[in-house]
Amino acid sequence: MTDRREASGQGPGAGAERGGLAWAVTEVAAPQYVVIALPIVAGLLAHGWAGALWGLLAAALCAGAPVGVIAVGVRRGRLDSMHLVDRRSRTGPMLVGLVTVAAGLALLALLDAPAVVTATAAVMLGWVVVMGAITLRWKISFHTGVAAGAAVVLAHVLPAVATLAVGTVLVGLIGWARVRVSHHTPAQVAAGAATGAGVAWAVLALVL
Repeated sequence: MTDRREASGQGPGAGAERGGLAWAVTEVAAPQYVVIALPIVAGLLAHGWAGALWGLLAAALCAGAPVGVIAVGVRRGRLDSMHLVDRRSRTGPMLVGLVTVAAGLALLALLDAPAVVTATAAVMLGWVVVMGAITLRWKISFHTGVAAGAAVVLAHVLPAVATLAVGTVLVGLIGWARVRVSHHTPAQVAAGAATGAGVAWAVLALVL
């Protein structure tokens, strides 16, 4: 019942004006954009321009195909939007993401990519596995999950306290926006943030 209400715009925040701040935050913070930018930024910060090029390769391998599948699905009318508001539409892109991220991670390891870039790809795989499994039963927020996890990753290459503080504020803003536009409940955005950050922390603890 909750998912149907949210997908039709009848949940909390249904009065949010399209084009307002909440919608702008939702668009800018889309997980697809974050997972493309994250390995590039992490590689750049850790290893300069050479690291950024490795990050670009990781973004192409691990994020390119899933983003392309979603874009094609939206264009053909099979998916509601790049945000996959309808939880039931997430299964296909999740499966594509699982295969491509796993293959990309294996190739990065084979090519001996910088550790932080490979670790970022491993974090992406963790997100797909854990949050993907959850979303099959319950509409967890990938927006807040990926944003919170990205803050944890960047805290390994930037001053940790300041990075996590800024990340907390941004994740809070994203969570507010997702509820305001009626795409999630407060519980879903909070669970997304906790899960995304927890997965990132666990993976980085294992591989770095």
